[in-house]
Amino acid sequence: MKVKINVKKPYDVIIEKGILSEMAEYLPIGLKKKTAVIITDNNVMPLYEPIVRKSLESADFNVFSYVFKSGEKHKTPEELVGILNFLAEIKVTRSDFIIALGGGIVGDMAGFIAGIYLRGIRYVQIPTTFLAAVDSSVGGKTAVNLKAGKNLAGLFYQPEIVICDPETFHTLDNVTFADGVSEAVKHGFISDEMFFRSLSGKTREQYMENIAEIVMRNVEIKGEIVAGDELEKGKRQLLNFGHTAGHAIEICTNHAVSHGQAVAAGMVLMSRAAYKKGFCDIDFSQEIEAAFSGFQGPINLNYSAEKLYETGLSDKKRRGAKINIIIPERIGKCVIKEINAEELLEVFRLGLEKK
Repeated sequence: MKVKINVKKPYDVIIEKGILSEMAEYLPIGLKKKTAVIITDNNVMPLYEPIVRKSLESADFNVFSYVFKSGEKHKTPEELVGILNFLAEIKVTRSDFIIALGGGIVGDMAGFIAGIYLRGIRYVQIPTTFLAAVDSSVGGKTAVNLKAGKNLAGLFYQPEIVICDPETFHTLDNVTFADGVSEAVKHGFISDEMFFRSLSGKTREQYMENIAEIVMRNVEIKGEIVAGDELEKGKRQLLNFGHTAGHAIEICTNHAVSHGQAVAAGMVLMSRAAYKKGFCDIDFSQEIEAAFSGFQGPINLNYSAEKLYETGLSDKKRRGAKINIIIPERIGKCVIKEINAEELLEVFRLGLEKK
């Protein structure tokens, strides 16, 4: 399966079971016979780095690898500088390229590094998690976290190609797999009611029955939105449904709550709050919760509105005294609403109240 992402510099997303061992064959001609640097984490390294390395070396690439510790707390400027120094030490040039092999954290880091090393070198995304495959590997968002908040330093920098092998999802634990479910449900909710309903209540086993098709539909939805707003000045903000609250939850728990869990909870919170505020006519929170019934479901939030608000003010979507939030009009259609930043406190408070 192939989806074309029609941004300023178009690229393909290739989705095929078993493609990992043949990935070198799918690389664009301009990358052939160059030095490739695989950036990955210590969880992915023993599982998939040898497979990717073998494919590259069989095609006469010169291959290096850099491995950092997994987890959101390691997506830092300090780790980024360490990787930049490694690239300089092995004398990577502008004709060479980076491979982001792993989940969203690896993709964010490797993409950011590719965008700033030598003022930009090429890179390839190879997502190994469901979440990265359906969301973060597509669209060119790259970032690291700062102490003040998540993804506050970054840039838009598109890959040369995305190569996705859904067979890698078999090695994910249930929480990590469910992280991808959250983003898949989000894509359906904001853009495609039929797709949302087809996912609702599915178990992991049911997802895996047609996982390649599910990944492809997610990529199509995100690709259509990104193609119309590559730099997130308008419609692309719809992809942030649930993320303002979700990022606040992640930070409040020092990332003990995963991104997907936090976004799921954020979508429920925002739907409930939007209805209570009169921003929409229907409370969709129960339908969103039901979409996760095949999994553990959205987490219970034991944080005060004040704490979430304090953290939420650092959200990168804030613009001065204003902040954009995403609210549902109906399943399959969300809208961007600008509110005063201080109004976010009431939004969080109403979203936390279940009555």
